[in-house]
Amino acid sequence: MSIQTLTGTTSDGPASKEEAGELPFFIAATGPAAGPHWTLKHDDTFAVVDDLGDMGAASAGPNGLFFKDTRFLSRLELRVNGLQPLLLGSNIRDDNSLLTVDLTNPDFVTNGKIVLQKDLIHISRTFFLWRSTAYLRLGVSNHADRPISLSLSIHFGSDFADLFEVRGMRRRRRGSAQRHLNGKNIVSLDYQGLDDLTRATVLTFDPSPLDLTVGEAVYRLDLAPGQMQPIYLAVACNVAERPVPFLKGLLEARRELRARARDTTTIETSNELLNEVFCQSTADLRMLTTETPEGRYPYAGIPWYSTTFGRDGLITALQMLWCEPSIARGVLRRLATHQATTADPASDAEPGKILHEMRGGEMAALGEVPFAQYYGSVDATPLFVLLAGLYTERTGDFQTAKSLWPAVEAALAWIDGLGDPDRDGFIEYCRATELGLANQGWKDSYDAVFHADGRLAEGPIALAEVQGYVFAAKRSIARCARRLGRIEQAERLEADARRLAERFEAAFWCPDIETYALALDGSKEPCRIATSNAGQLLFTGIVRPDRAAKVAAGLLGPRFFSGWGIRTVARGEARYNPMSYHNGSVWPHDNALIARGLARYGFKQAVAQLFEGLFDAASYMHLRRLPELFCGFRRQASRGPTLYPVACSPQAWASATPFSLIEAALGLELDPERNEIRLRNPCLPPFIDDVTLRNLQLGGSTIDVTVRRHRHDVSIEIARQRGNAQVAIVSSR
Repeated sequence: MSIQTLTGTTSDGPASKEEAGELPFFIAATGPAAGPHWTLKHDDTFAVVDDLGDMGAASAGPNGLFFKDTRFLSRLELRVNGLQPLLLGSNIRDDNSLLTVDLTNPDFVTNGKIVLQKDLIHISRTFFLWRSTAYLRLGVSNHADRPISLSLSIHFGSDFADLFEVRGMRRRRRGSAQRHLNGKNIVSLDYQGLDDLTRATVLTFDPSPLDLTVGEAVYRLDLAPGQMQPIYLAVACNVAERPVPFLKGLLEARRELRARARDTTTIETSNELLNEVFCQSTADLRMLTTETPEGRYPYAGIPWYSTTFGRDGLITALQMLWCEPSIARGVLRRLATHQATTADPASDAEPGKILHEMRGGEMAALGEVPFAQYYGSVDATPLFVLLAGLYTERTGDFQTAKSLWPAVEAALAWIDGLGDPDRDGFIEYCRATELGLANQGWKDSYDAVFHADGRLAEGPIALAEVQGYVFAAKRSIARCARRLGRIEQAERLEADARRLAERFEAAFWCPDIETYALALDGSKEPCRIATSNAGQLLFTGIVRPDRAAKVAAGLLGPRFFSGWGIRTVARGEARYNPMSYHNGSVWPHDNALIARGLARYGFKQAVAQLFEGLFDAASYMHLRRLPELFCGFRRQASRGPTLYPVACSPQAWASATPFSLIEAALGLELDPERNEIRLRNPCLPPFIDDVTLRNLQLGGSTIDVTVRRHRHDVSIEIARQRGNAQVAIVSSR
C-alpha cells in the first residue's frame, strides 16, 4: 500500500527526509486507538460507525459516510432528551448487508430525582447502504406500563474532507460549504470544491421532524405503553433522485448480494470456527467487490483503500482464481482499460504500465496528491500478465484472452523496455518526481528496502519477488500464446524466462544468509536481508529446488515464524520492528502466497503449520476477520495476536487468504484442457478432519467433492456431479 504510520526516527538521527518526519502520504496514528466500529460498503460508498451507530468527533477513528474518496457525512449522533443512549448491543448480518444497534434510555434525573428510569425505551437502529445512499431506520418502543414523552434529536454535519485529509494531510486552501433547508424534511449540505465540482449530501427525514435546522432534527415522541414509532432517514451522496422506501432499498441490496453469490464455490469444513472464518471472508469479499464499467473489481480495503488498486486487485484475483474466476476477468478488463499509453512523470506513468491506484477525490483532481491515476507500482504490470495467463488456463476463456492481448503485449514491452532502463535483465523502479512513492513494490513504506547495516537502499531498485513475478508471467503467458497459435512468441517468452532464472540465481542468492537478497540497489549491491519476499519467490517457481528447501526452513524457523504467521522481516535484522508496517509485521496475504509456494515445492507440512497459525490468529479476531496485517510479536500461551492500530479491516487480499490456504493444502489444480481437477499431494492440517467444496466449476462441469483426512493420506468423495470432469489425487515428489 502507499501509506504507512510515522513511528519515529533512528537513534542515530534521521537517515532521510522521510525519517525526519516529512512523509507525504502516511496515516497519522494519534491519540488512543479507535474503539469498536462497524463497516458497511456498497460499490463506491462506504460507512464506518462506532458501536452505537454514531459518527462524529466523539468517536475515535476515521468514522463517517464516504463516497468516492470524500467524506459526505462526518457527524451523525443520536440523543434522547439531550443524552447519549445506552448501548445494549450491536451486530451486523452475516452477509454484511445490515447493521442493527439496540439502544435504551439512561436514567433521566431532574433536581436530583429520577424522572424516568433506564431501560424503559428501546431504540432499534438499523442501517444499510445502497446506490450511493445510506438508509437508516429508528424504531422507538415504549416498554413501560405508562405513557412516556421524550425528545429525540439527530445531530448531523459534513466536513467534506478528502480521504487524504482524514488520513492526516493538511491543506492550505479548501472549497466553500453551504447548508440549506428544502422544505420541512430535507436538508442539503453542499460543498463547492476547488476542482469546480459540487458535492452534495442530502438528508431526507420521514416523518418530518418537529424542528429541523441545517444541523439538527428534533422529534417529540408521545408513546403509549407498547407503542413503537418508526423514524426514517436517507442520506444521499451526489444523488439527484429521491430515495426509495427503506424496505424496498433493503430488498434490492440483498438481491444484489445474492446475485453476486451465484456460480461461486463454497467451502465447509469439520471445524466450526474455520467455517466462521470462511463465511466472514466470503461476505467481506462480496462487500468489497464493486461493479465497474469493466466488470466486478475487489476494492482493496476499508477505510483507506476503498478504490481501484492494481496490485491488490490482481493478487486478490489470483487468490480467488480457483473458486471465483469471474473476479479475475473484471480485474483484467478494468486494468487493461486504464493501462498507461503515454509517459507522465507526475503520475509515474509509462506506456504499458498497469495502474497502481485510482482516486476520485478533490485533492487527486487538483494534483495535491498524485493518485488520480497513479502508476508508481513496479509489480502490477508483471502481475497483470501473470493473471491473464493463469485466468486463461483456469477457464479456457480464449475470447477474453484475445481481447486482452494488446494490453498484454504492451505490458510485456514495458517489462523488457522502460521497466529495465539499464538493460541488465531485471525490472526496477525509481520514482520520477519527489511526489511519487519512494518504494514501489508491495512493501512500499519509505524504509522497507534496506541493507544489512540499516542503510536505506537507493534506486533504481530491483526487488527480488518482482523478478519472480516476471518469470512466472512469461511462462504463464507463453502457454497462453501457444494455445492461441502464437508459437514463435511462446518460444521466445519461454527462453526469456529461462535466462531470467539463471541471471536471478547468480545475482540474488546470498549463501551467507541462505536466502535471496531483498533487492539489488542502484549500484547492483544486494540487500542481504532475510525477508518474506523470498517466500513469494517460491510462489513464482523461479527458485532452484535445493535452495527452496533452505528458504522454506528459514521461513518456518523462529526468526520468521511468530507462531501466528511469517513475519515480513526476520527477527534480528537491522530494521526489524514487530510493530512496523512492513519490517516485522505479519501480513495474511503474504503468508498465503508463501503457502502456495511451499506447496509448489512439496513442503506440505510447512503449509499445514502456516495454515494453523493463521487460523488460530483469525479465531481471536473480531468477527473472525483477518485484517490487513497484525504485529509480529512472538506468540504467547493463552493470548491472541497483537493488532496493528490502523490496519484496514476488511481488506481484500486478507479476506482471500483462507481460500489460498485451502488451495495450497489440497494442491488444487484445475485443467480445462484435460477436463480434470487434480489434488496434488493433498494434506489437511490436524485441525481439519474434512473439507467439502461445493459448486466447484471446470468448463461445463460442476462438482461437490469432500476430502477427508486420514492418518497418512486423504480420501475423496464425490457428492454431486454435473458434467464429465474427472477428479484425481496425484502424488509427486
